[in-house]
Amino acid sequence: MSEYAGQDSGTLKVTIREAAARLGVTDAAIRKRIQRGTLDKEMGEDGRVYVHLDLSEDKSHSESHVESEALIENLQDQIAYLRSQLDVRAEEIQRRDVIISQLTQANATLAARVPELEAAEQAEDRRESVADSDVVPGYPASRTEDPRSSRPWWRRMFGG
Repeated sequence: MSEYAGQDSGTLKVTIREAAARLGVTDAAIRKRIQRGTLDKEMGEDGRVYVHLDLSEDKSHSESHVESEALIENLQDQIAYLRSQLDVRAEEIQRRDVIISQLTQANATLAARVPELEAAEQAEDRRESVADSDVVPGYPASRTEDPRSSRPWWRRMFGG
């Protein structure tokens, strides 16, 4: 709602609230300046009080423009950093997916071998029990018997 009161004089006609925002002070401070006569005022046709601001006093353009540029640059840096972090996370996720896939395949391969290993273990147990039943107590074992059955009893019982 601001208007240029005069391009040559460099003044701006604004409401009290807008003047406060442009000068970086409160509405009460603007009203006090009007009372003291340090700011020119004018009653508008709409019944509102307008203040004539010198454009050189207007802090909203110079400081806010510099602050805006600094904020924009800061935000652009943050965006670049966050994008790089997203790229890193995406690579980590891809590596994890590959590892999980490989582990799943290895697990499936091992799961398929479980029945085969159980069958081999049962066959070995049967061979040991047959070899143990062939030996008669008090008689020496034959020389052609399985070397596993000639192991001491404690190794056969506890493994080894």
